[in-house]
Amino acid sequence: MDDRHMAEIIRLLEKELKKRELPIVSQLAEEHRDPFDILISTLLSLRTKDEVTAAATERLFALASTPEEMLRLSEEEIQKAIYPVGFYRNKAGTILHVCRELIARFHSLVPETLEELLTLKGVGRKTANLVVSLGFNGAGLCVDTHVHRISNRLGYVRTKTPEETEFALREKLPVKYWSRYNTLLVAFGRNTCRPVSPLCSDCPVAAHCDRVNVKKSR
Repeated sequence: MDDRHMAEIIRLLEKELKKRELPIVSQLAEEHRDPFDILISTLLSLRTKDEVTAAATERLFALASTPEEMLRLSEEEIQKAIYPVGFYRNKAGTILHVCRELIARFHSLVPETLEELLTLKGVGRKTANLVVSLGFNGAGLCVDTHVHRISNRLGYVRTKTPEETEFALREKLPVKYWSRYNTLLVAFGRNTCRPVSPLCSDCPVAAHCDRVNVKKSR
């Protein structure tokens, strides 16, 4: 694709998003931009469907909404609240560990920088970038499988892993698009630009797409 078309692609995807539901973490950010809520919800969302994450987040926050309140719960209580999110036992332990770290090292506040967030056990680049962008409106660039796949399919980058994609995008994607890029591509990837047999005949950005590695489409 011609890199100069990225502004038009973003505009078209924004228009397309109005027809779709926002990803759960993006919904939470729009309702109330609380970094702690976004951090915990993102941890729950890993390898879990949005509807399951949404219900689990609501149940958990009904019991505890701050690091201190979370530590008053037992690991078993958290497991029960967040079930059936993927790896719910491990995630319950991660949530408690993160809350202890926030209290001990950051005065109960979620840190604003990517570097500090990555020092929290269980917080990877995807989670940290999402918290920076959605929780603090900062320069976070969250790359998940949708962002990695679509950025390569468009021909905008040529990378092998999500981490490589993140750094490639940081080099060329205008910063003003960073915080919105994940939300747009996740919604687009779930509904149109699917991993297998994407809906190219109904794609709003087909005219700008190189269709890299697309062997079959509809």
